[in-house]
Amino acid sequence: MAETTTAYAGSDSFTADLAPGSLITQDGQIQWAGLLIGPGTPFAVDRTGLQGWEDLPEYDASDAERPTSHGAWPGSRYAKPRKVGGTVVLMPEYGAATEAIRALRQALALLDEERWLTVRLHGEMLTVRARIAQRVVPADQGFATQGSSRMSIQWLAADPRRYAVDEQTATTTAPQPESGLTWDLTWPLDWGQATSTGDVVAVNTGSAIAHPVISFRGPCSMPTVTERVSRRRLRYAIDLATGDELVVDTANGTVTLNGTASRRHTAMADSSPEELFVLEPGRAQLSFRPDDSPNAVMTVRWRSAEW
Repeated sequence: MAETTTAYAGSDSFTADLAPGSLITQDGQIQWAGLLIGPGTPFAVDRTGLQGWEDLPEYDASDAERPTSHGAWPGSRYAKPRKVGGTVVLMPEYGAATEAIRALRQALALLDEERWLTVRLHGEMLTVRARIAQRVVPADQGFATQGSSRMSIQWLAADPRRYAVDEQTATTTAPQPESGLTWDLTWPLDWGQATSTGDVVAVNTGSAIAHPVISFRGPCSMPTVTERVSRRRLRYAIDLATGDELVVDTANGTVTLNGTASRRHTAMADSSPEELFVLEPGRAQLSFRPDDSPNAVMTVRWRSAEW
């Protein structure tokens, strides 16, 4: 018989926002905040599985009907929040029903803040930020006598995209010139190599657009980054001293100096809206071009995104 892990033993908080997938050890397991569900735990997933996880989310479309012809002009489509749910079979160990039920109450409570919901299937772990939307636990005879139950759980993810568990990072300094020719000259000529080109590559291996978090660290003036294919650009009229950090969260549309002060108003006229600066599926090349600041640093963080 396979060994069963008591998922609630030794845990201080089942609502703790643990790193996504940090508790998962095998396929079929689900990690919700600090609670582990699935094989090897007292919380087995029903054979019907998880609904809404691999489905495309519902969406709103801005299609406009043609007034003098058939059909419509295709418009943009924006996905609605993702609903994920399933039936969990509660099978507590003998004498541990009260502890298991209390663990579920804590883990499946109504909270305002989102937590990581992570699922591992076929060796792949994907994760979303979600909140509990529904918890239905029939208090039938089995529940009353043994603590066993077939409960329904539903999560709601405001951002419907599913993300890779591992966050990717790319860092570059501002462009620096090549060393140039060295006398005496010999053929072939060696022009030297640039210490930094100021370019980084960000690869989104998923099927949906991803929103990066970009940080500029001084000293520099007018920090600027351009995506070389779409020509989307972020440029800010601000002077960063040594140690200053300007963080652009493109998903939330925020621009923050040193973790506290908003500086979104410093965006230049040729700067794209932060929410539109995205990483399309595939390879993106980002060019960091501050004003005459060889010691400035740009760091890009992102997770590949899937529908």
